[in-house]
Amino acid sequence: MQEGVNENEIILKEFFEENNSAFDKMKEFGELMMRYNSAIREVRTKFEVLNDELSLKTSRNPIESIQSRVKKPMSIAKKLHKLGKEVTIDNIANELNDVAGIRVICSFIDDIYRVADMLAKQDDIKVVTVKDYIKKPKPNGYRSYHMIVEIPVFFSDSKQIMRVEIQIRTVAMDFWASLEHQMKYKKESADRPEIVAELKSCAEVIAATDARMQGIRKRIESLNEGEEKSNSFLKENFADKAI
Repeated sequence: MQEGVNENEIILKEFFEENNSAFDKMKEFGELMMRYNSAIREVRTKFEVLNDELSLKTSRNPIESIQSRVKKPMSIAKKLHKLGKEVTIDNIANELNDVAGIRVICSFIDDIYRVADMLAKQDDIKVVTVKDYIKKPKPNGYRSYHMIVEIPVFFSDSKQIMRVEIQIRTVAMDFWASLEHQMKYKKESADRPEIVAELKSCAEVIAATDARMQGIRKRIESLNEGEEKSNSFLKENFADKAI
């Protein structure tokens, strides 16, 4: 075996030697997925930096967690077929916006809009589309804030503009969406009207809880600010007036 050559690469090349175009397509697909993974790392880092900065300013972490994924080949093919498009490298890059995906889980509703706004203002980020399913939930009760952004990714010999889908939601919204997804795709009975209605009702309860929790947090912050101002006033006016 030639030194430095992976055995699997040799097997694949021998298998495709009569159909070089197929091997080339596989290689192009791998390179495209690498670019999407790189774009995810760029955007993920931006959210991590924002979270670090905001945690210093607010003494809490507005972002609970960050999840990411690159769409699987079968899912990519199914979506292109649904759009009536041929499965090609160009169509993957040009027709699909959600091959690279990031899900940001925030503590409170106002954190969602805060981190989304801060990301959108960065000069190397271009916001392509925004869908606010928090202010206007889907008919089934789904809530989340969606963004499609473009970001430059620098490689050894080029700069590529890559698209990434971002979903930003609270812990409660993510809890509902995850369970609804499992029931929708694994249980045929989830299409029954009474179950659909109950799921929507649960979504509304969760949304109300999100709003109440945010209200409680704001009251606590207001009380803390009042206490800090009071302590500051006492120090300024009475610290040097010892009896």
